[in-house]
Amino acid sequence: MADSSQAAAILLKLYELRTEPALRQARAWFAFEFHPSTARDVLATWLGPGHQSAPYRMVTSYWDMAASLVIQGAVPAEMFNEANTEHVALFAKLRPFLAEVRSTTNYPDYLWNLERVVGMMLKSEERIAIFERYMNRQRTLAAEGKQRAAYPETAVEERAARPAI
Repeated sequence: MADSSQAAAILLKLYELRTEPALRQARAWFAFEFHPSTARDVLATWLGPGHQSAPYRMVTSYWDMAASLVIQGAVPAEMFNEANTEHVALFAKLRPFLAEVRSTTNYPDYLWNLERVVGMMLKSEERIAIFERYMNRQRTLAAEGKQRAAYPETAVEERAARPAI
């Protein structure tokens, strides 16, 4: 296991990566525009043609990779789970479909690192339920037309113009 200062440096780097414009936009899309109702919806998005599946793949692979750092011992699970919540939201959104997605694709460990890290949280089911309610609220807002269609481009441009930290 890495010492706490090394683990903190990894967490800060993960945070920095999340602020990159392409990943930030993909994360916004995932949270506010992607609302699957079935495993078929997830599969169509994930395995869809070219750039259409890019935001899905970017977000899911980012969080599964970040979770793999916990599984491999680079970051303690408690530290990771206290510093992040978005991975729980992602898991809450996809959990109802994971068994079928894994079976259909013959990819039994798809998002397995993420699932294990979320499961390491104290009161994980309660935390997942919080994010299920949040994601359902976002789905309702989108259905009512109260959700923006895309991540605001001006914010991406402003982020690109700011100096790196």
